[in-house]
Amino acid sequence: MTGSLQIKNDKYYAVLNIYDNKGKRKQKWIATELPAKGNKKRAEQFLREQLREHEAREKLVYSDMLFADAVRQWLEGARLQVDAVTWQGYETLAKRHILPYFDESEVKLVDINRRMLQAYFEGKSQNGRIDGKGGLSPRTIRLHKNIIFQTLTEAVRDNLIPANPCEYVTLPQNVRFEAKFLSVEQVQTLLQSAKDDPLYPLLWLTSVYGLRRSEVLGLQWDSVDFAAKTLTIKHTVVKVTETVAKDKTKSASSYRSFPLLPEAEGQLLKLKETETANRKLFGKAYTDSEYILKWDNGAPFLPGYVSHHFKKLLKRAGLPDVRFHELRHSCASMLINNGFGLKDVQEWLGHADINMTANIYSHIDVSRKQKMADMLTGSLSGGGC
Repeated sequence: MTGSLQIKNDKYYAVLNIYDNKGKRKQKWIATELPAKGNKKRAEQFLREQLREHEAREKLVYSDMLFADAVRQWLEGARLQVDAVTWQGYETLAKRHILPYFDESEVKLVDINRRMLQAYFEGKSQNGRIDGKGGLSPRTIRLHKNIIFQTLTEAVRDNLIPANPCEYVTLPQNVRFEAKFLSVEQVQTLLQSAKDDPLYPLLWLTSVYGLRRSEVLGLQWDSVDFAAKTLTIKHTVVKVTETVAKDKTKSASSYRSFPLLPEAEGQLLKLKETETANRKLFGKAYTDSEYILKWDNGAPFLPGYVSHHFKKLLKRAGLPDVRFHELRHSCASMLINNGFGLKDVQEWLGHADINMTANIYSHIDVSRKQKMADMLTGSLSGGGC
């Protein structure tokens, strides 16, 4: 495609030479709104952009596909490209939010634009919760954007649309996350109250080692080296809509080893003895697996049960209603308030980078900051300036 700049009424116009199916030329004049004086370079840039856009449109494959169907198509393709847990997350968000919204609007893929997408994100941010109790968090909105952005990127690659309008939407700013946690005394109360509960070993290991739910449920006997006195995190059990067991951790940094503390070793040896006895007791009815934390019949604890029963244990102990994940935060707070730095906490918890650790836990380090303040005050009052 060719084009040129023309001046009319002292303003630049981009003139494109467009040819129909029969090869007949037709000129299209596009106003640049740029005054002729002093704007030649800007007008030339405008012309180049218009030529690129029209060339891209000429290559498009016309399609009546609805945008919601394009999301479904991308979702099916993603099933083969990501792990099962990630895909379950995509599917859940799409079915609960994105597909119902765009199925109702019936907007075509070729007609989707930034304004429509902006309205979707703003609506979900203000009133997007399924229970009707307010909007979705900025983090969740970004997960929605990821699905929509990838759907539209695929459509651009397939020459169904000229550009991805999701590139230009604005999203609400992320809110700084401040971790909730149980105090040392509250964790002690919980463990004492749950002393005879089947989940006691799981609660103790989670509190001391700061494990994710997926990591503590993924502990297998090959995770324990009694000779070397180590406990290694290398398996996980995760559930979004279905339970998925994986022989890998959340990230490379999540694969980590801990010293096998004497109390942990004692609990694990006791669990091993109980497992041996239960194998004989249940016989063929025993569920054979290498998982450490499980029921008497060998069936591993499920993620949903752990979270649900944890709430009951908190209530029984008279403690605040927090998530199971808060035990991990409690471990971090104990480390920080006993003098360990954020780098130590990052490695203990298996965070991918220290920025994540700092964003979550920097506000907890109150006692260390007070010591710093006292030191500075003492230095200045001791004669300084």
